[in-house]
Amino acid sequence: MTGTVVDTAHWNARLAELIAEFDVPGASLAFWHGGEVHSFAAGVLNRDTGTPVSTDSLFQIGSVTKVWTATQLVLLAEQGRLTLDTPVVDLLPEFKVADAEVTKSVTVRQLLTHTSGIDGDLFLDTGRGDDCLEKYVAACADLTQNHPIGESFSYCNTGFVIAGRIIERLTGKTWDAALREQICEPLGLTHTWTLPEDVLRFGAATGHVEDGKATSVWGLPRAMGPAGLICARASDVVAFGRAHLGTELLAEPTGMTEPQVDLPNPYTLAPQWGIGWILDEWSGHRVIMHAGNTIGQSAMLWVVPDTGTVVCLLANGGDTSALQRGLGAELFATLAGVTMSPQLGPPETPAEVDVEQYAGVYERVGNRTTLSVRDGRLHMLIQTTGELADISPDMELTLTPVDETTFVGQREGAALWDSVVFYRLADGSRYLHMGVRATPRTS
Repeated sequence: MTGTVVDTAHWNARLAELIAEFDVPGASLAFWHGGEVHSFAAGVLNRDTGTPVSTDSLFQIGSVTKVWTATQLVLLAEQGRLTLDTPVVDLLPEFKVADAEVTKSVTVRQLLTHTSGIDGDLFLDTGRGDDCLEKYVAACADLTQNHPIGESFSYCNTGFVIAGRIIERLTGKTWDAALREQICEPLGLTHTWTLPEDVLRFGAATGHVEDGKATSVWGLPRAMGPAGLICARASDVVAFGRAHLGTELLAEPTGMTEPQVDLPNPYTLAPQWGIGWILDEWSGHRVIMHAGNTIGQSAMLWVVPDTGTVVCLLANGGDTSALQRGLGAELFATLAGVTMSPQLGPPETPAEVDVEQYAGVYERVGNRTTLSVRDGRLHMLIQTTGELADISPDMELTLTPVDETTFVGQREGAALWDSVVFYRLADGSRYLHMGVRATPRTS
């Protein structure tokens, strides 16, 4: 890491400037530099109340939670309680999905690397009781495969709820209690909680949706805990990231950051996935990270091991992707001399592609994407189905071809571009990959 002195006034000002530019109601930033944590806050927790964000405010960190859940299982593996290649059914005999072979053979590693193929965006409310994960796993019995086991990568929230239930079975505690015992208490994290009744004791952010209004639903069902229900202040998330730089938690922390799978679409977040962690490389520096999104809230944790830089940015609405990209690029260039990899955008001259071949309906649990051709260009309509349909508006994109299989599109009002990759599996079945999810063509 460079010896740059942190200009706190500058970063306070930049955070405030950038949330205004990208219409973000409030944000919290923390980073590790020069042997200490620096924390910053700007904006409001809720536009309806006007309560200001403080550096101790709690935000929903969403899927960054998955790295914590993966860490819990790796800690249990170090104790000899399981291996990552143990079949899930050996640990949860009651586990079942629609495919009998998957039920018998899917492993913990495949859950943690999103390669199980289980159609995995089942957002199901199984109540507030301590048995909510047990009930959720029972409800997985009818889940079909998004893709054959091990043959692709598709982000799977369901897999991490199942992983959380494994933790409960091995520890004899709820996932929430095990999380505190395994990670929060050893690291001294006082502002990291999972249950609303605990979060309410602190200043907590409310999400804001596309019209800039506070969400009518504050959080996801308790059953989704191991996949995305941690609420924390940014400095606590930085402390967790720092624990993966050494042996503060794990005897062999690098095992979680070894590449496990290549992504069909390497442009959305990164080209590879590890155990829980997303893996990238920026200007020759290895990067481990994870993003998180809940209902109107967003989180990002970046760790650059060879510089010792750890950054967490939490926000509650607006164009959070542009905020993360803009502020993150400035921070890493200034603090560590590291340049983020460029984001994929439209080429000066679009590739000549027969777009008719990609028209059709692509569908998975929780999502229906319809592709049609309009004036010679691919038009994409994305619709949320299932329990989140009422709070998730439709999204439409016009796609520009980068090459024969890669396209980009820009959401209305967004500063950045979304990438879409079309591909086939070995059996010839057609898929699109967007937002780190594989979606099969159904018609």
